[in-house]
Amino acid sequence: MSGARHARPAPPRPDKPAAFILRHTRGFRLRLAAGGVLVLTGAALSLTQPLIARHILDRLVRHESTGGLLLILAGAVALGTVVAACGYFVLESVGESLVRTVRGQLSARILTLRTSVIDEAKPGDLVSRLVADTTLLRQVATQSVVSSTIAAIALLGSLVLMGLIDILLLTVTLAAVTTMTVSVRWAAARIGLATGEVQESVGFLAALLDRDLAAFRTLKAAGAEEHEIGLLTGAAETAWRRGLRVAGWQAASGATASLLMQTSFLTVLGVGGARVASGRLPIADLIAFLLYMFFLTQPVTTLAGAWGQLSAGAAAAGRIQAVLDLAVEPLAPVRADAPTDGGLAEGLLTLRGPADRAGGAAVAFSQVVFGYRDGLPLVHDHVTFAVPPGGLTAVVGPSGAGKTSLFALLERFYEVRSGQVLVDGRDVRAWPLAELRRSIGYVEQEAAVLAGTLRENLTLGLGWVDDERLWEAVTLARLGDVVAALPGGVDGWIGHRGGTLSGGQRQRIAIGRALLRRPRLLLLDEVTSALDAVNEAALRDTLDAASASATVIVIAHRLSTVVNARQIVVLESGQVRAVGTHDELLDSDQVYRELATTQFLAPAGSESLQ
Repeated sequence: MSGARHARPAPPRPDKPAAFILRHTRGFRLRLAAGGVLVLTGAALSLTQPLIARHILDRLVRHESTGGLLLILAGAVALGTVVAACGYFVLESVGESLVRTVRGQLSARILTLRTSVIDEAKPGDLVSRLVADTTLLRQVATQSVVSSTIAAIALLGSLVLMGLIDILLLTVTLAAVTTMTVSVRWAAARIGLATGEVQESVGFLAALLDRDLAAFRTLKAAGAEEHEIGLLTGAAETAWRRGLRVAGWQAASGATASLLMQTSFLTVLGVGGARVASGRLPIADLIAFLLYMFFLTQPVTTLAGAWGQLSAGAAAAGRIQAVLDLAVEPLAPVRADAPTDGGLAEGLLTLRGPADRAGGAAVAFSQVVFGYRDGLPLVHDHVTFAVPPGGLTAVVGPSGAGKTSLFALLERFYEVRSGQVLVDGRDVRAWPLAELRRSIGYVEQEAAVLAGTLRENLTLGLGWVDDERLWEAVTLARLGDVVAALPGGVDGWIGHRGGTLSGGQRQRIAIGRALLRRPRLLLLDEVTSALDAVNEAALRDTLDAASASATVIVIAHRLSTVVNARQIVVLESGQVRAVGTHDELLDSDQVYRELATTQFLAPAGSESLQ
């Protein structure tokens, strides 16, 4: 199946961050409501303070006692501060919980993406969405959606109380607030667009760095550091310019809001002073009104910032949702009776005896047509052959013949366009995916080693494995030299991507990992390519032992690996050219004969090969 239409995260689509946040805070809504109530209570206590101050001033003018009111005012200030602080802590904890939830969903989504999607995606950009965009989403959750709602309520309450004091002064204030709202909303749209561009730039920068780290030694050997530094610097420069644009819009928005509020304050002070001088307004009322204007600063500032953050949050939510919308594999839960050590309930083999089910798995390809993407040449064109249970089957052919893709189809990394891939007579698409892969041991041509200990690499995906079984795999994969060289032995750290190991050591670790699974079907892609003669000979003994109770399929370019195979499948240009034993193919197939005398590095002439 072509992966082109799922190739990379789609451009961020417009989304409402409030709706996105509400969808992902279903388990935290009680805490969200509690935090909101606490903050609102703190705001309500703050709203009472100017009224209390007004009464204090009235009593001072009348030369009455103000001790009790002062205590009430102090209590309102202290209690309002504590309650609001508790509320904001609860809201921040919800924000952190939101980030944890979304990051968990993103992590699960990324690791279950179809292989065709990962082939085209930029890993660094996915990391950026997992880290940077979710962090931005937390800010939106706590500082925009909730805080802006609370700020709007506080603003409305302040305006109502200000209206009760003096309608004319309220009209002046409303004019400033309305003008500020229009200008800030206009700037917020631009802040959102600019923030989306910044996040895209950061993702591109991360993708570049990930590419360079993945080929670090190649980069150094080619002397390409300066060129790559230039690319990274250019990407950082682009992110910087776009970040400055966001900062400029945010500064302009904040400055506009501040200017309008200060202008409003001065206007109210002038108009209110004139009304006090004319006797139309008590001085205590003017002071209370001005205190409310000071109080307005916080909700107005919060709302001004929230509009910009909501726009930025829409960009972040869109980028996150684009990943959540990517095509994933149809994972199925493992059966309840499946063993905890990672093998199939009725398919465990021991390399020292027969499996519970006689022999290994039977494999068949029936009229398989496959291509990686639409528009590219087919990789397989009606490929048909069968592999009987048990024994060793080799697959050979020129480069680009489609050998490795056979394994990718068996593992269901990709789907066939037509035809069938069968394991034990059952289409792999009918197998629960987790079960299918637990029955297969797969060693890639480029042996993957993860940062961690040797034990963690060998037991990858298996959970706990006892030491006896672990050492059996270590012995069979000839990993004694690796264990001896590592401080800590099997629990020694092997470095990032196995950078301290040789190619042969990494390949033997991958082989040990596959053997530890005790699979019924063992797939080996060029496993001898990085091994010396001694380890290659030892591996052949291991494969002979494995093939006694499992089906072993090996892609090979060395004659020593295939000469004793039960059967050899010859691929050319995505088609099966011939199937037979080494001797039969030497006599009957010209392509195999040429491969055997050139690519297998054996002396020319069929007699020397037999």
